[in-house]
Amino acid sequence: MVNLGDIRDRVFSFFEEVGALSRFTSRFFREAFRPPFEWAEFLNQCYYVGNRSLTLVGITGFIIGLVFTMQSRPTLLEFGAVSWMPSMVGLTIVREVGPVVTALICAGRIGSGIGAELGSMRVTEQIDAMEVSGTNPFKYLVVTRVLACIFMLPLLVLIGDALALYGSYLVEHVKGDVSFQLYFNQVFDALTFGDLLPSTIKSFFFGLAIGVVGCYKGYYCSHGTVGVGVAANTAVVVASLLLFILDFMAVVVTDIFYDL
Repeated sequence: MVNLGDIRDRVFSFFEEVGALSRFTSRFFREAFRPPFEWAEFLNQCYYVGNRSLTLVGITGFIIGLVFTMQSRPTLLEFGAVSWMPSMVGLTIVREVGPVVTALICAGRIGSGIGAELGSMRVTEQIDAMEVSGTNPFKYLVVTRVLACIFMLPLLVLIGDALALYGSYLVEHVKGDVSFQLYFNQVFDALTFGDLLPSTIKSFFFGLAIGVVGCYKGYYCSHGTVGVGVAANTAVVVASLLLFILDFMAVVVTDIFYDL
């Protein structure tokens, strides 16, 4: 039998969580534009975020390019359209696959890492000690990490896209004897400014979602060391869900502009 009380409590809890996350995000925007600015910590977090995910993003992007081309080539050969392979792969990776896959990887690596790091600082009372000493822990810990995610994710997406296209080129070079210049000429002929701009803009929003969720879960962590693991896990789940929602919204908005 369905317990209506439990359903009501879950719905209320969900909306409370949405409200708390919204307040946390609005506080981030207020603090981000208010001096003083923690430039040294921001640059340190940029290096940390980029270095933590670069290898995994590069390897994943390269393999996606290889697999996607190898899986698509037989079908295009069957219809005599294998010459469209560079254009199709370029549009697919730049528009959708590259940003989404890179963001999901970063949600797993960066989001969980930030949640665990801030969560451990919360349960060991380091954040409380910063507040007592007169330091603004939100600006130092949260703003710098979220801004690092916002600015580094588009760069990681660019690197992942480039390696995915190179992996696709290798398959075409081996199986179809396509030269490097011919392959990438066809890729860039198919791409337009309208393809690059939406994917770049949504990458910034993906970085914002990953950073905010990871910091929120860690900053308000509770229940000791068990809560640290919960914060890291829930940060990945919530950030991944937000990425799909943001991607859907970006596709809808882009489709509206294409129809105008």
